[in-house]
Amino acid sequence: MRTIGLMSGTSLDGVDAAYLETDGEVIGRLGPRLTLPYDPKLRRQLRGLLDRAETLAENDPELIDAVRRLTDRHAEAVEALGLEADLIGFHGQTILHRPPVVGRNYQPFTWQVGDATSLARRTGMTVAYDFRSADVAAGGQGAPLVPVFHRALAAPLPKPLAILNLGGVGNVTWLGPEGEMLAFDTGPANGPLDDWARKHTGKDYDAAGKLALAGQADGAVLGRLMAHPYLTAPPPKSLDRLDFDRALKEAGAAELSAADGAATLCAFCAVCVAAAARLFPEPPLQWLVAGGGRRNPAIMRALQGALEEPVRAVEVAGWDGDALEAQAFGLLAARVARGLPITFPGTTGAPRPLTGGRIVGSLL
Repeated sequence: MRTIGLMSGTSLDGVDAAYLETDGEVIGRLGPRLTLPYDPKLRRQLRGLLDRAETLAENDPELIDAVRRLTDRHAEAVEALGLEADLIGFHGQTILHRPPVVGRNYQPFTWQVGDATSLARRTGMTVAYDFRSADVAAGGQGAPLVPVFHRALAAPLPKPLAILNLGGVGNVTWLGPEGEMLAFDTGPANGPLDDWARKHTGKDYDAAGKLALAGQADGAVLGRLMAHPYLTAPPPKSLDRLDFDRALKEAGAAELSAADGAATLCAFCAVCVAAAARLFPEPPLQWLVAGGGRRNPAIMRALQGALEEPVRAVEVAGWDGDALEAQAFGLLAARVARGLPITFPGTTGAPRPLTGGRIVGSLL
């Protein structure tokens, strides 16, 4: 199938679009990709929705306006690619993710906003969407979803292999030599750092890690953060973008200088990844890093110091680290259309390999 994958991640910076040809199992061809940034108003809207998502009503005027504008931006990304496709994989924007957690007394729930019907109508293409809810309803974490794509993409590479994606939240896929997959969220990544940079510099992120590189990680704050029970909890496990906000406040991060706070957040991202590595069946031969975090020298330096194996950007494998998640949703859309599993016991804790997703439009 000719597919276009769309992804708007927890960094809230924009929508990635990528073309690929796949049967859902093998990748035939990777095509063009692009990123359309969100305008400042939409970013503020989405960040505000995250802050009050637990009490947000579906008929909230701000939510309705944000969904319309977000969907329009996704349609513009498809149009900007200028390619016909059989199928669009539309993840939407996560505004609340509450997976099942032992000891937590709430109904598991995951909420991605976006109007798939409107997107199908505007683009004239079939749209696959709602990739997570069936897994959560069956007792899975609903995340991460990209490991089956990682397995297809990394088929020729030596194993074991760790593929780390650093968006607002970090997630890792461990691939074994016999096709085994283990995947889970590692902990906070760019999300808290972006919020910190916005608060202290007025910019949306710490460009080139300049703020963090000018500071020193605070050992006391880092030590308190390292005691968080999430880091030693066994997989399956996943996070909402704001899950560590309280821990960061209680650890005293807010009292640090702008530079030291940024350095501490970078160090904590790396510590979370190192804790994740201790949960692998065996050490990887190397780490391949995707997502915006790979562009931050402070984060990459912290990772190299925290991990024993080589740490490299995914470009060394010939991949496009800005496109992987969008490409993944193109492959996942094809799997939805074919009725193939998209979540697995080793990736989300699903009770068995599970199909999921929904389709708007007609596949010819």
